[in-house]
Amino acid sequence: LKSIITVLFCLSVSLMGAKKKPNIIFIFIDDQGYYDLGCYGAAEVKTPRIDAMAKAGTRFTDYYAAAPICSPSRAGLLTGCYPRRVGNHIWVHRADSRSGIHTDELTIAELLKAGGYATACIGKWHLGLEEPNTPNGRGFDHFKGFLCDMIDDYYKHRRHGINYFRENRREIDPPGHATDLITEWGIDHVNSRKGKEAPFFMYLAYNAPHTPIQPPQDWLEKVKAREPGISDKRARLVALIEHMDHGIGRVIDAL
Repeated sequence: LKSIITVLFCLSVSLMGAKKKPNIIFIFIDDQGYYDLGCYGAAEVKTPRIDAMAKAGTRFTDYYAAAPICSPSRAGLLTGCYPRRVGNHIWVHRADSRSGIHTDELTIAELLKAGGYATACIGKWHLGLEEPNTPNGRGFDHFKGFLCDMIDDYYKHRRHGINYFRENRREIDPPGHATDLITEWGIDHVNSRKGKEAPFFMYLAYNAPHTPIQPPQDWLEKVKAREPGISDKRARLVALIEHMDHGIGRVIDAL
């Protein structure tokens, strides 16, 4: 299958000839239910920017993730293979082989890089804590985000007291809500590509609305004021999703 993917990719690149290759942004959001978007029927969830993309593009009604949990679903996404086939089939928080992807497998970043793309991973990784299973080790020219499975606080950015935030291979400790950081880094990367000849592929991986359900207070208050009778638990999830939708819109506007 890996050889077939490589051949098809090379064929598609050659067919483009001298035509300009499109920039690609793949937005991946974490642990969100099928229903929890306006375009899929949730009346109390206001997601105008995602809804607009669905209206202008294609809305899938029979589509399944490769796995119901974090790491394997990402392995499937980035390789086009069943997660077990590429060595990742359970949720893990370790640096062993099950945390990543077999080293003889190709990722979409490696394929696109071979086709002349500048590649970037912004946000959550969760496919390994150590080399070679880091974004830079698996085909991404640029990485800014966190390596681990989740963060215990959207503002403090630690997992079991350890900081896994990185810019490429350098540890960073930025202030701010994680969703805002990922949005800003996505915008920064789009702006950095202005005027560059090579097309870019950006894998924009939000950790929202993964637990802890921790929206900014102003977004929570807005939802509670708008939706009388909503439970605190539901309001927090709705606010976290709406805050992310706003961020996604800002990245799209930057294009």
